[in-house]
Amino acid sequence: MQTIVTMGRGGTGKTTFVALMAKYLTEQGSVPLLLVDADPDQNLAEMVGVDLETSGKKTIAELLTETFIARGGTTIGIPPSRRIENQIWEQGLYEGKNFDLISVGTKWVEGCYCLPDAALKNALAAITRQYRYILIDSPGGLEHLNRKIARDVDIIFDVMGPSSKSFAHVRRAHRVIQEVGITFRRFYVVGGYGFPAELASRASEETGLPFIGKIADDPDLARQVLLGKSLMDTPEDSPAYRSVAGIVGKVLAGG
Repeated sequence: MQTIVTMGRGGTGKTTFVALMAKYLTEQGSVPLLLVDADPDQNLAEMVGVDLETSGKKTIAELLTETFIARGGTTIGIPPSRRIENQIWEQGLYEGKNFDLISVGTKWVEGCYCLPDAALKNALAAITRQYRYILIDSPGGLEHLNRKIARDVDIIFDVMGPSSKSFAHVRRAHRVIQEVGITFRRFYVVGGYGFPAELASRASEETGLPFIGKIADDPDLARQVLLGKSLMDTPEDSPAYRSVAGIVGKVLAGG
């Protein structure tokens, strides 16, 4: 089992990257997968054709709200994040043919995401299923890294946009990951939709990390996303899909 985390500032295309990576791994027969939507925006499920509500599944934030607000649950004695682990696997895990999916979800009550992140962290630590890959779509902010949702990561992709803030995000993320003690084996920089290909060498030079490629601009795929269509149905000749498949294939082959 390998854990792959994809991060980046909002709007760079990181969730699209995760969805197309899931499509590629599925078509390569590298299943089953576990998809983890750790981003409160909750875009990943829609992008892979999953409606949690219709499927009768709930996000971690919803389960926490029901347990500790609606039902008047107590946090005395046992850490609440541990007490809902079974609920996450029983009520929050969407189970599909080639992949399963869990989502942190949007928190509608006051306070930080510490409790939902802790619940996800404990749930992931308790995995007993034989997944080939765990794909984590990480939030754009860096504060979640301090909570170490995943402590031991095989591959990190940071998807960059065409701005100085994206360069700074990569450098800060790399530093935070090292300082909080997250173990990782490989860290790659990926250019998002709008990232100019000619800046590839600059990306490597300024971040000190390998630039592995960029997501190709693809108006048809952009329309798919806008219409809420599953990217698992993206045509094989899609420029965006071909570019993501090339990146992931190269990395998994040791490139």
